Amino acid sequence: KDFKELFDKKNISRKECILLPFKTLKKIVSSWIMVNIKQSILAGLFSIVTIGVLTLLTYKTDYGIFLLASFGSSMVLLYGYPASPFAQPKNVFFGHLITSTVGLFFLNFVPLPIYINIPLAVGFGVGLMILLDVTHPPAGGNPIIVIIGSVSFDYLFSPVMTGSAIIIIFAIVINRLILRKSYPNQK
Repeated sequence: KDFKELFDKKNISRKECILLPFKTLKKIVSSWIMVNIKQSILAGLFSIVTIGVLTLLTYKTDYGIFLLASFGSSMVLLYGYPASPFAQPKNVFFGHLITSTVGLFFLNFVPLPIYINIPLAVGFGVGLMILLDVTHPPAGGNPIIVIIGSVSFDYLFSPVMTGSAIIIIFAIVINRLILRKSYPNQK
């Protein structure tokens, strides 16, 4: 629009010629900042809601544990970048499940020192996620959590599977109904 107005004028001042690119850049940057601020506020707000529900279920009910540290990182993808292939429900659920299972396997069946087991478990977990096409980067830390925490096999059900299912449900409802985004992606 600014360029059209400029070219339609017969007498263009030198000042207008110099300032036009800066005015255009200012509009672009202002627009980008407003979109970024809105996206970051909404992602933060819905992360608070989702993790808040998991926290309430964990600490205020007798249903079990629903929190997993890596779910905090999952929020970045689910609410900040829901179109990412890494944020899709199968990636979230199976990424967390596979890497936690790998961590439990190394914890219980590989009799090596912890400083060897942890990197091996992370490497195998990451490799399996990629091989099975269910990569979810936040899940890459699960073997560390599992091994350091010396968790039991019950950990796979709660918090891994139940917590993953809850965050996926919240992501679908919030992205579709509130944010009006197409989530999950349809291939």
